Amino acid sequence: MPERKNPLAQLTLMRVRELTREPGILFWIFGFPILMSVGLGLAFRTRGPEPIAVGSLPGAPADIVSALERGGVKVQPVDEAAARLALRSGKVALVLAPPERPGGPVRYRFDPMRAETRLARATVDDLVQRAAGRRDLRAVADEPVHERGARYIDFLIPGLLGMNLMSGSMWGIGWVIVNMRVRKLLKRMLAAPMRRSHLLIAQGLARLLLLPVEVAVILIFARLAFDVRLAGSLLALAAISVAGAASFAGIAVLVSSRAQNNETVSGLMNVVMLPMFVLSGVFFSSSHFPALMQPLITALPLTALNDGLRAVIVDGGGLTAVGGPLAVLGVWGVVCFLLGLRLFRWS
Repeated sequence: MPERKNPLAQLTLMRVRELTREPGILFWIFGFPILMSVGLGLAFRTRGPEPIAVGSLPGAPADIVSALERGGVKVQPVDEAAARLALRSGKVALVLAPPERPGGPVRYRFDPMRAETRLARATVDDLVQRAAGRRDLRAVADEPVHERGARYIDFLIPGLLGMNLMSGSMWGIGWVIVNMRVRKLLKRMLAAPMRRSHLLIAQGLARLLLLPVEVAVILIFARLAFDVRLAGSLLALAAISVAGAASFAGIAVLVSSRAQNNETVSGLMNVVMLPMFVLSGVFFSSSHFPALMQPLITALPLTALNDGLRAVIVDGGGLTAVGGPLAVLGVWGVVCFLLGLRLFRWS
């Protein structure tokens, strides 16, 4: 009698072998997040503040223009038409206009709805008043600090890691299951001594086997290229990463449980993932959205994953810091997997 092998182990091994034979999938798991990190990291690297650009209309007082230039402000002469265009396009933050009458006040033209123009107005006015002889009545002292984790790339790397864990699980499981259904492989497996749960769990286990390498590659590259360091517990990082990948594996099972072709499952996965790309704080903080939306955003699995990753990588948190995100991811993963298992069709 031939030895009966464990179906779960064999299905997991089969999926791992398939992954090693698909270089395209390996690129999207390892290569794509690195390319994203390079592009966005270079675009938003820390270079210090750019000099404030100010437009100067004909007739603006020469002594004020000189005081601004001595203070590091970039002043460029403009006419009325060019001033409107420069303000609208953001090429200048403020336009210096001459007094309407001799001895009248110098006029600042700026858009108060833009934060950078309000800052420019305060900086320019401070230089103008100091040049006119103003003195500070209260002495102050500056103490510059440079905190690790305050750069945009420090914020970005956990978001890219979370996005990659979501995309890898969704495409690596959901699309694969439907592709097997299209190729009639699932119908052939009906004759094998296994349950549907074996097949679905094996897909998730194969995904988790790649997880340590996937996370390590992204974090090592971020450390070498941008000096992004893991500030928190390695155990907490492992826990939130495994929970994130497993949660999205459960969602992928539900999405692919009834889809009959690749076009359908691709559309369903995009419906699931695209809102989270925007809402869940991958490229910018989700706090920018209105307060009314915050409960919904907080309940999203990618928000929980990104919050947990940033709590560990940037804020230096441990297991207690990721308790809430782990609970959210656990609920999403378990509920979606059980629904997907119940709805799953072999053909």
